[in-house]
Amino acid sequence: MKTIIRKMGTQFGDPIDYYVRVNEQHISLNALIGQHLHLQFTGQIFCQECSKKINKSFGEGFCFNCFSTAAAASPCIIRPELCQAHLGLGRDPEFEQKHHNQPHLVYLALTQHIKVGITRKTQVPTRWIDQGAQQALILAETPNRYLAGVLEVALKEHFSDKTNWQLMLRNVQATDQPNLLSEKWELEELLPQDLTQYWTDDEEIWKLNYPVTQYPDKVQALSFDKTPEISGILTGIRGQYLYFDQINVLNLRKHTGYEVIWQL
Repeated sequence: MKTIIRKMGTQFGDPIDYYVRVNEQHISLNALIGQHLHLQFTGQIFCQECSKKINKSFGEGFCFNCFSTAAAASPCIIRPELCQAHLGLGRDPEFEQKHHNQPHLVYLALTQHIKVGITRKTQVPTRWIDQGAQQALILAETPNRYLAGVLEVALKEHFSDKTNWQLMLRNVQATDQPNLLSEKWELEELLPQDLTQYWTDDEEIWKLNYPVTQYPDKVQALSFDKTPEISGILTGIRGQYLYFDQINVLNLRKHTGYEVIWQL
């Protein structure tokens, strides 16, 4: 079955359910764990924005022109404090109003360590699943992306906004497991007064369990650019990664726009 890669779809459960869309079919990946899977890159890449055939993708699936001009690749995707949607501005004001001038959440997520992040309110818990988080807790709710970004910048003084993908995929646990709830209320006291108005009373800690048969002691990243044919026993899924034979991992989202043939 030939298809163009997009990020895996997910459904919250215990464990998380994963699926991919191949043509008009939704294929459950959880059901394939323990089975042999073969993916063959055809050599063709297509921009996820304009569908043009390209030789190289930028920013997870864009041609260079779309990466430079498309609203979906705007700098405020990475740096939300730069967002201008609330001012009626942006690369595409209509896109900005629909996606960025909407309620956003600031959260803490736990993998091997605590990180701070933001997401559109409608993307809970999808955002945490895509990051491979073990736990997550909502800190604040803002009316737009810009304010969430301002809050995130203030919290970066105390927590990173990065995930160590290797430690996450190995499921390395911190020696002392932090308490997200305690961290939340301690952080509130450190915020500038004008930002505390967005803090929520939400104390629900989301716990996420992934369909991984056994976590490896080390991982090795695979890429279609270097290995056009990737195969092995599917031994787990976490974040947007597939585990092959435990040790080898493939980031599907990184290969957005790549045309592959799935042999199940």
